[in-house]
Amino acid sequence: QVQLVESGGGLVQPGGSLRLSCVVSGSIFKPYAADWYRQAPGNQRELVASISSSGALNYADSVKGRFIISRDDPKNTVYLQMNSLRPEDTAVYYCHAKPRTWPLDYWGEGTPVTVSS
Repeated sequence: QVQLVESGGGLVQPGGSLRLSCVVSGSIFKPYAADWYRQAPGNQRELVASISSSGALNYADSVKGRFIISRDDPKNTVYLQMNSLRPEDTAVYYCHAKPRTWPLDYWGEGTPVTVSS
């Protein structure tokens, strides 16, 4: 059974930084792409950043230049480095993984991020 477990969320002041981690465990088919999504109260879940199995990157316009997605495949871990955080970045952040050759995808349970003074 595949599990995605996020960590690293919390309360941070505007302008601060956090690094989220997502550990992928279980028998996930490789290679897989990984993403970070977020959902603020009252809003739909939105894509924040993506990294393909080959390392290609994609970011939402709202986080370009501030957030960095990366992956450490030997550790089965995906990271999201978040810098220059703003109150509008407040949300629950979810990790998502999609194997290239498997029809199912996987979600973590989310880690909350609150940006407030």
